[in-house]
Amino acid sequence: MAKITLKNLSHSYLPKQSNNEDWALRDVNIDWKDGGAYALLGPSGCGKTTLLNIISGLLRPTKGEVLFDDKDMTTFNPVERDIAQIFQFPVIYDTMTVYDNLAFPLKNRGLSDSEIDLKVKEIGEMLELTSTLNNKASGLTADGKQKISLGRGLVRSDVNVIMFDEPLTVIDPHLKWVLRSKLK
Repeated sequence: MAKITLKNLSHSYLPKQSNNEDWALRDVNIDWKDGGAYALLGPSGCGKTTLLNIISGLLRPTKGEVLFDDKDMTTFNPVERDIAQIFQFPVIYDTMTVYDNLAFPLKNRGLSDSEIDLKVKEIGEMLELTSTLNNKASGLTADGKQKISLGRGLVRSDVNVIMFDEPLTVIDPHLKWVLRSKLK
């Protein structure tokens, strides 16, 4: 994990800004300590997802800096930032098995087959996916697909930060409670 600092961060989706309403984010200054757990709270449309997308490198801020352990990462692409971002809706490969979906981020980083197998089975067990590891992801329920998406974010241990962008929204209430307990 890394300490994340946002310095004088502002973002607008408009090419020119003439008033405060033209900004999705204005003058954000935050220090998140290494190893901490933090939450962004606010109404729909207030900029929470925009902020997460800036931290991950999916968006470049209009103004300001994004620092990881005091290193300026503002212009770095998402791959260079080593972030796991889990979105509100499942991001999976339907044509792959559950196992291959969970293994994908690890294979891309060149881990050995034995390391991949160990980590995939650990995350599969935590998310109660063990019985479906050999199934195609396309045949799973929305809950199952979202658990794969969660697993793809949690399977890596080399990330600077794991960001959750309302990933439990589409999960049924009982499973949501179970997953919240496990994620803590």
